[in-house]
Amino acid sequence: MESLAWAQATTPTVPAPSPLGMLLPFILILFVFYFLVLLPQQRKQKEHKKMLDELKVGDKIVTVGGVVGQVEKIKDNIVTVKVGEGVSIDFLRNAISQVVKPQNSGK
Repeated sequence: MESLAWAQATTPTVPAPSPLGMLLPFILILFVFYFLVLLPQQRKQKEHKKMLDELKVGDKIVTVGGVVGQVEKIKDNIVTVKVGEGVSIDFLRNAISQVVKPQNSGK
């Protein structure tokens, strides 16, 4: 019995892990998530909003559904797009995914 008490008294005690040491991996994961996912997404949203704010009559656009046309009229949040001869469709401004830039032929 005496040897058991001596063995327990001489075994080194393991210090309790610090709370900062336990949280450090989670903090690092959050930073990586922010810089790889959230920051690029916010930047893309800002660019899309800027593109929609700069939209003007005559721009050639592509909608989220893939409809290609030319902006005829803009009234508040509704954009009228000419998609064919005598065919115009009203879209919400947010349904426009991109403005097609005219390609310059370098001839």
